[in-house]
Amino acid sequence: MAELLEITLGDLLDQMADRLADHPAVVYPEYGLRWSYREFQQQCNRAARGLMKLGLKKGDHLAIWARNEPEWLVTQFATGKMGAVLITVNTNYRTRELEYLLRQSDTETLILMEQFKGNNYVEMLMEICPELNDCKPGELRSERLPKLKNVILLGRERKPGMFLWDDILQMGDEVTDEELVQRQQSLHPEDVINMQYTSGTTGFPKGVMLTHRNIVNNARNIAECMRLTHQDRLCIPVPFFHCFGCVLGTLACVSVGATMVPITEFDPLRVLEAVEQERCTGLHGVPTMFIAELNHPEFDRFDLSSLRTGIMAGSNCPIELMKKVVDVMGAREITIVYGQTESSPGITQTRTDDPIELRVSSVGRALPNVEVKIVDPNTGAEVEPGVQGELCTRGYHVMKGYYKMPEATKEVLDDDGWLHTGDLATMNENGYVRITGRLKDMIIRGGENIYPREIEEFLYTHPKILDVQIVGVPDEKYGEQVMAFVRVKEGETLTLEELQDFCRGQIAHFKIPQALQIVTEYPMTASGKIQKYKLREMAVQIRQSQT
Repeated sequence: MAELLEITLGDLLDQMADRLADHPAVVYPEYGLRWSYREFQQQCNRAARGLMKLGLKKGDHLAIWARNEPEWLVTQFATGKMGAVLITVNTNYRTRELEYLLRQSDTETLILMEQFKGNNYVEMLMEICPELNDCKPGELRSERLPKLKNVILLGRERKPGMFLWDDILQMGDEVTDEELVQRQQSLHPEDVINMQYTSGTTGFPKGVMLTHRNIVNNARNIAECMRLTHQDRLCIPVPFFHCFGCVLGTLACVSVGATMVPITEFDPLRVLEAVEQERCTGLHGVPTMFIAELNHPEFDRFDLSSLRTGIMAGSNCPIELMKKVVDVMGAREITIVYGQTESSPGITQTRTDDPIELRVSSVGRALPNVEVKIVDPNTGAEVEPGVQGELCTRGYHVMKGYYKMPEATKEVLDDDGWLHTGDLATMNENGYVRITGRLKDMIIRGGENIYPREIEEFLYTHPKILDVQIVGVPDEKYGEQVMAFVRVKEGETLTLEELQDFCRGQIAHFKIPQALQIVTEYPMTASGKIQKYKLREMAVQIRQSQT
């Protein structure tokens, strides 16, 4: 079993830059941008020095709200060098979610792009922080976000109260290399360096605190299971704000000196073009991405013969899709990874030499240095092979906890260090795991985890709604979609269109209900608890009767 790396993110990059100075580290086909490992290291160093000049100290919180831009990638490793905690913001977030995250995380510095998919990020931020209009950059005093001081815009046009990215790079020239080295040497592998927000049974997002040690080792183990080396070129169309993008993608590449080929936002044609043009040997994606690529009308004109490996994760992979990825795309060593943000994220992975039957019927076996067990959810006792129970995991990859939520942390982390995933699974005699269901009522739509309680809390604010229950219904394209069972107030009526209009701009588009059923009551237990599984059964029947 491989020894664990006791190293920080910044030191890992420096090692690769010394070993593979002229080797390509980053290629952005969309921008014609190419950086060697030495050039990428220099970009990260300059940004790290700029953040130091801005006044960021070790442990300060910096959030980034942008698609997979080069600046995102530079920020990931710049913060890894100068010690600020990188907080990743979902690009689909809207004002309500953004405000909650920035407040709960105590974010002091926010980097954002101007707009994304027609949504104006600057306007949304101004709605929460109108004080930006009347302050100098770096001197924000916000009533709703008291900790936020610095806003950095990824753009060329100046906006009130904001720095530009170029300002930060220029400020980096005022800090010496020695000062950065000193800062970097003060960091420890056990320091929290990354914080990602994930929802839970309470419905409110929780900040998962991940250390250098957590994510560096998880990335390297994932790379080893893919047989990734410095000779590989990995196409990364999954978002950086998820662990899939920034750990299984960018960090896995840096851990072995492979070349990163990011796509700024998923588009099947851009992915196919990048794989052919850059002769990518690896490709990441959730099942819906692979479906979109395989079914693109121009698919046949692309030469994908360079493909060998990659990761499919995020939701269950249909067997026919896996066969097509292997046989039609040629990614014969594609792997499946199962995990969650709380585990950095990888827990289990199929191996490149596993037979395809195993790769589609299971999520693989435990990663190196990772323990996995299946327990009876009621007694906590380990169950026999083949028996369903809750999957628990222990090892270097388990998070430090949820930020400022000790009780929520205790709910999932027991005294012996086991992380209780909330997922139901079976494990065979050889350690191969099959995910069979969820203890939680989580909905997985196209790789995005959706937690009903969060949507319910928001919909309770609708003036016509008396009560609401959210469940997932099967969907051919996305795996699952969101359905709302609503009790309206006396004398009121409500349409799906009205409900969706209420949600737009307030919650992420993937959380907006795609189906609505008005009810007068919910199925209940004798003790008065709503039986969600019965609502799910009703939802399936309703959907079937409509098709």
